[in-house]
Amino acid sequence: QVHLVESGGGLVQAGGSLRLSCAASSAIFSINAMGWYRQAPGKQRELVARITTRGRTNYADSMKGRFTISRDNAKNTVYLQMNSLKPEDTAVYYCHSEGPAGSFWGQGTQVTVAS
Repeated sequence: QVHLVESGGGLVQAGGSLRLSCAASSAIFSINAMGWYRQAPGKQRELVARITTRGRTNYADSMKGRFTISRDNAKNTVYLQMNSLKPEDTAVYYCHSEGPAGSFWGQGTQVTVAS
């Protein structure tokens, strides 16, 4: 059973923008916090941004001011708007949901930033 479906990754030039989307089942989205993590080759998975059901957000320091997480409760979808992308942002980005409904991961979407 697939709970999280990501989309929006791709190849972009440095300085460009991408928007990632993650659609969740309503049972999860309504009660769980949502977040984005990323994992670059040879590195550990790290938090990018997180948003609670009430819209409270937190970001990793290196993403502050460049990335914006948001959620559309009507569409059960969380977004990650990424601006001013850098080659070091290249990674697989994973959607994550955690809360009373349990913990779930998406399949990941590749983001590649060319210099």
